[in-house]
Amino acid sequence: MSTTDPVVRTVFGAVRGRAEDGLTVFRGIPFAEPPVGGARFAAPRPARPWDGIRDAYVFGPPPPQDLGIVGAAGVPDSPGAPAAPGVPDASGAPAAPGGDDWLTVNVWTPAADPAAHRPVMVWIYGGAYRLGHSGSPGYDARRIAADGDLVVVTLNYRVGMEGFAHIEGAPANRGLLDQVAALEWVRDNIAAFGGDPGRVTVFGESAGAGSVAALLAMPRAAGLFRRAIAQSVPGTFFSAELARDLGAALAAEVGLRPTVADLSGVAPDRLVRAGQALAPKMPGNVARWGRAAPTVTPYSPVVDGEVLPVMPWQALASGASRDVDLVVGHNRDEHRLFTAMAGKLGEIDEARASASLRLYAPGGEAAYRAAFPGACANDLYERVQTDWLFAMPSLHLAEAHLAGGGRAHVYELTWPAPADGGALGACHALDVPLLFGTFQADVALLLFAGAEPSEEALALSSRFRSAWTAFARTGDPGWPVYDTERRLVQVLDAEPTVAPYPEETSRRLWEGYEFAPLPLPLPLVGPGPEA
Repeated sequence: MSTTDPVVRTVFGAVRGRAEDGLTVFRGIPFAEPPVGGARFAAPRPARPWDGIRDAYVFGPPPPQDLGIVGAAGVPDSPGAPAAPGVPDASGAPAAPGGDDWLTVNVWTPAADPAAHRPVMVWIYGGAYRLGHSGSPGYDARRIAADGDLVVVTLNYRVGMEGFAHIEGAPANRGLLDQVAALEWVRDNIAAFGGDPGRVTVFGESAGAGSVAALLAMPRAAGLFRRAIAQSVPGTFFSAELARDLGAALAAEVGLRPTVADLSGVAPDRLVRAGQALAPKMPGNVARWGRAAPTVTPYSPVVDGEVLPVMPWQALASGASRDVDLVVGHNRDEHRLFTAMAGKLGEIDEARASASLRLYAPGGEAAYRAAFPGACANDLYERVQTDWLFAMPSLHLAEAHLAGGGRAHVYELTWPAPADGGALGACHALDVPLLFGTFQADVALLLFAGAEPSEEALALSSRFRSAWTAFARTGDPGWPVYDTERRLVQVLDAEPTVAPYPEETSRRLWEGYEFAPLPLPLPLVGPGPEA
């Protein structure tokens, strides 16, 4: 500790950060009370005030989570597990050695000066709603804060059974409520760190993008941010009926009922193991759980009619967030990462492709085969999985926002990951290391094969950050707004261009499709596709 380390007073107490690489960084600041004991499975409660000055040098502990790899055809794990307790992250700051103070935020700021009024970016991690931690090395926000001359906040939220399982007597979408509480902390405190609470941009990838989409639809989040960036929005939102049935199946894994009374005394790691036990059983239960079954993740935001009143696409089309500027997009080859992780890259046969097409294609198998004549089984399998899970939900979110009177900018990442000679293509999660510039952390070790990034990669990385931070500052990422006549999007490649949406064939196949909460049961029978 240095006597010159900056001190900032929050509404709950004073915190001391430290100077790092021209920035001031604060880690592990509580924004809510630990959700344990009487607060278990409850909506987040205000943090307990503290006396004196609290050192904010280390990340808070990760929420209880499944660190296993999601290898089936569904929402993936996050771009990396959290650092092990006591292991330094990329900045050299050790992670917290454990504990239950899961709900914390971290702040990177050029200067903790209340007069600065810099734009603020708030990152929401992905992880299939079952894992993730703001202290993961891949989310080191120093480059975004420095390059954009703005304040970056990252946050923890409850995942898995703690945050998203249906539990009787508990509010739905507790993980989303945590995010709202963190955004309220930003509203009330960020000016003291040099940020402007009136210029907040939320951004997230995968489940983090699904969270951004949900926040756009949530009345409780209204007014907490001015702009939003959603990277690879998953279309998987649960109906209350599906969530209830999956919650019962999860509780049954520990021999209990899905109630607060039964589960509040169960150790969090035991509930994590319940999710791990249920996941491999899901693909064989398509008749019971429909399209959710092959995702092998029993967690997702629930359209409960209260916390999340309607689907994000419906809310945006009705004008719910017309005053929020939006950037939304996806990667060209999203699903290829999961095919590769399952060891099936290039090995998908016709039977498996047909099963996927029957389950996911809006016009049926024949429509996809006619639209992509000559495509091999592997390509059809990946195309429909990418379209259903990420590409079309992302595009339709932009179109819904446009229909509701909002402005949206759309992008597609087409630059291929360097590993294995580019075999992974522009797969899921590739945008994360490009945005953060963290090429030696988390999933980047797979996508870049541990090699130093090329000049081409560094140039694209810089472009990502400049576009995202320009949008946070001005509402303009540097390319035209999307419309339904020209359909211009930013194509992010070695030579970025502005062009009509590249996946026009898929767009037409999904035209008019409405993303609805996944039901129970889906009126389909038979085995589902497996990765």
